[in-house]
Amino acid sequence: MLGQLHDWGYREADEAAAGLTELLVRTAVADGGRRVSVHLADQDRQALIVALSHLPGLAAAGTAVLPELTGLGAVSCGTDTAEDGRRVWAVLDL
Repeated sequence: MLGQLHDWGYREADEAAAGLTELLVRTAVADGGRRVSVHLADQDRQALIVALSHLPGLAAAGTAVLPELTGLGAVSCGTDTAEDGRRVWAVLDL
């Protein structure tokens, strides 16, 4: 993930990006599914990092992780549950 941000020309937010990614993945793994995917996008000097648990049938998404994401530097974050599992995401200024 950091390698892709570097390829896109962003190097200033390595620590925040790594911390956010770790927490997002830990949150998705805690759902107990067999796999997790991480998605990354950039636009207007911001990165969107999303972790998906791929565990269908979860109850409504909890929000306990949101203050932690904000504390790690997310300018926006959220979580939701859909047919394909729980998504938890964070936007980071680059």
